This record gives sequence, C-alpha cells and structure tokens, in this order.
Amino acid sequence: MTRAQQTISIGLLLSSLYLACYLHLVPFTPKVQDEIIPVLPFVALVSFGAYLLAKLGWGVLTFNDVPAAHKELMTDIVAARIELQSMGVDVD
Repeated sequence: MTRAQQTISIGLLLSSLYLACYLHLVPFTPKVQDEIIPVLPFVALVSFGAYLLAKLGWGVLTFNDVPAAHKELMTDIVAARIELQSMGVDVD
C-alpha cells in the first residue's frame, strides 16, 4: 500500500467515524452529542496547525546544530553568488 493510499484510507476511516457520531448513530450523552462532536473538526484542524508550526519552529531552532548542512548550504550560496555575478547580476 502506497503512502497516498494509506493516507486516504485513514482519512476515510476518520471521516466515517465522525459522520457516525455526528448523525447520532453512536450513542453519547446529550451534552457530548450537542456541544463536543460538532466542533471536533475545528479542534483537529487547529491541533494539526499547531503541530506543524511547532515542527517548523523546532527545525528552525535546531538548524545551526547541524554543522555539515550549514557548511554545505553556505557553499551553495557562495557558488550561486559567483554564478550570478558572472552573468552580470548584481548580488550583494
């Protein structure tokens, strides 16, 4: 199973479970059914966004902890500047 198929399968499973809960096919207390289940997609979306933001922040925070990648990136930047200057582009 490819990663795309796996992602689609998990998405369909979760959406089917949510739909079953939202349509009152799974018995819950009235408070859960009326106040919690309708907002679950928004909670999931905000949680996913917070996870991605934290992952991005951690990547930025630990970027200088990888000296080899930093050195390679700086070498690529210098090479790109030299190449652009040879083409007549003013790079500062």
